[in-house]
Amino acid sequence: MKSAALVIASAIALSACANLGLGNTPPPAAASPVPTWKDAESNEFIPANQRAADALINNAGLKLDPSRPLIIATLANINFLEESSTFGRIIAEQLSGQFTRRDYKMVEMKFRDKVFMKQNVGELLLTREIKDVAQNHSAQAVIVGTYAEGDKLVYVNLKLVRPSDNTVISSVDYAIPMDKNVKTLLGRR
Repeated sequence: MKSAALVIASAIALSACANLGLGNTPPPAAASPVPTWKDAESNEFIPANQRAADALINNAGLKLDPSRPLIIATLANINFLEESSTFGRIIAEQLSGQFTRRDYKMVEMKFRDKVFMKQNVGELLLTREIKDVAQNHSAQAVIVGTYAEGDKLVYVNLKLVRPSDNTVISSVDYAIPMDKNVKTLLGRR
């Protein structure tokens, strides 16, 4: 009788420990805090892309005429030029916005699934299609870009390319930290 009572008491004690999170089951992970408006305002993603647009403009100097149109292509994954992501599309939008604020004439184009560059003996060239679009809009240059995903950083390369002869008239490189938000934009979880 004593041993049966001891078994029952042990079972109750073990059950109580499990309910308190003292058993083998790990406690649930704490949810990450939701960013505040102040966090969003101080996020460096947008300013980094705006600074990159400014650098493209400044590096081009007099080769860029604000009165003539520019076209921007969605940034592509360097390993799969036919692929982009929300990351590539939103950077293109932010670059276009900064060129507009600097009084450059941007032609609004949405090429969701089009390829803008092709690999040719180790170099990236504009496709025939984007050259035709540039010619139809009398665009002086096309803004193109690629990104490469690293473990802790995403490397971005932007170029201003003259469509008539594929000449790069300006370029800029920068890196963006691979935080949780960037992983989401890249489609990683």
